[in-house]
Amino acid sequence: MVVLCKLRGMCTVMSNKYFERSQKLEKLRSDPKLLAGAWKYYETHPSDFISDWGMTFDPRVRPSNIPFILFPKQIELIDFLYDKYINDKDGMIEKTRDCGATWVCSAFSVWLWIFHSDQSIGWGSRKASLVDTLGDLDSIFEKMRMFIRQLPAEFIPAGYQERVHATTMKIINPENGSSITGEGGDDIGRGGRKSIYFKDESAFYERPEKIEAALSQNSNVKIDISTPNGNGNPFCIKRFAGAIDVFTFNWRDDPRKDQAWYDNQVRLLSPTIVAQEIDINYDASVDNTLIDPVAVDRAFAVNPSDVDNRAAPVILGVDPARYGSDRTAIVCRQGRIVHFVETYTQKSITELEGIIVQHVNNLPRPISKIFIDEGGLGAGLVDNLLDRYYDRDLVKGFQFGAKSNRPDSKLFRTQIWMEMRDWFDTTVSIEDKLGMRSDLCSLQYSITRDGQYLLESKDEAKKRGVKSPDVGDALALTFAEPVAIVDNYYYEDTNQGRSSVTGY
Repeated sequence: MVVLCKLRGMCTVMSNKYFERSQKLEKLRSDPKLLAGAWKYYETHPSDFISDWGMTFDPRVRPSNIPFILFPKQIELIDFLYDKYINDKDGMIEKTRDCGATWVCSAFSVWLWIFHSDQSIGWGSRKASLVDTLGDLDSIFEKMRMFIRQLPAEFIPAGYQERVHATTMKIINPENGSSITGEGGDDIGRGGRKSIYFKDESAFYERPEKIEAALSQNSNVKIDISTPNGNGNPFCIKRFAGAIDVFTFNWRDDPRKDQAWYDNQVRLLSPTIVAQEIDINYDASVDNTLIDPVAVDRAFAVNPSDVDNRAAPVILGVDPARYGSDRTAIVCRQGRIVHFVETYTQKSITELEGIIVQHVNNLPRPISKIFIDEGGLGAGLVDNLLDRYYDRDLVKGFQFGAKSNRPDSKLFRTQIWMEMRDWFDTTVSIEDKLGMRSDLCSLQYSITRDGQYLLESKDEAKKRGVKSPDVGDALALTFAEPVAIVDNYYYEDTNQGRSSVTGY
């Protein structure tokens, strides 16, 4: 009975909307000045144009073609898009699935295509088929074709013919020179300069950094649209960096959904899918991550002065990189406190030597160990530091792919990440900077047939769109082996003492 009442209510609303539109259209057609005034008004009022004349499609209801009656949050989204377009600013939309965000952005694109001359609107998604598949209204361009097709003739560009001007991945306005073009996967950003570019499902791109680089010079207005896909990918990093405006579209903002709907989704779907697609939860949207985000957030909240750390050894972890998007990361940890985290790009071995030596010389107390990943550039760095500056008691290199010393982990890199995970279970203090949270909370693990943990490699993570966790690897390196220290320090209730400490 409740469902029947809702359907009847929906039918009544649609009937009223059709009647309202027919009356309004009759007036516009009877008075050319009124029509000209409407064109002028809609030029700066996209939400009114969409609500007055737009159509959308929902196969779950009958009839499936229905008036695009915007609800309040959708109007807010259009205002958000208009602000970014007018002010040449990037924006981000984090959303619950099935909230109509892609439909709204598609309708906004058509509005811009109709009312503003010489605009180039770009659309991209992780697959070309998601951008445009003729006849499939799940694809973005078919949504826009349908929207244009069902507009009153007064708002369709002069000379427009769908079979000529709305071909695959392209919709041309023959009257004012504006266009909407599409790209998929790695081709995103290759199609030339754009007035505005929409990146649908942007948290799920296979090689997002390549796409970011291609778009960086091609458009002043880039709009990322996605549900979360865990930590570590560029979508998540941008979301929490605070550099661009974020529009959050939660299921609670959709009047078609209520608590009963949500409870049913929880019953039908896995917790990971609920977190990712409905709750907009970045931490829980990917399961089997090794480091608990809650533990990391707890460490961010601890003040270093609240941790008694005077007798702990000072250890430097170095994860070197030279070319590409990977960073050289240097982390200084003293027991349960991380003193500093620094990253560098495009540095030679000689430059890195000088940076490490300067860090060591500036430490408030003597360094106990320098642990370095000696894969690639790291091997030369270890050799040069040993030849020119330090002895083998201080500097040691490790291979991430070496066999683990822990029975519950397969490889050395997994071993040190698990040691770091255990460290986060204690009271520790670390500053949230340089993408530390994303680096620490993005990597997933698997269990081998022998029951051992195996951390995913950097290359595997990049296939999921996760940026190389260089800072995480550098901090993990400080757990490469237990460190003994003999050092002078003060106790508050004694004179100067001497202590020998062994541990991480």
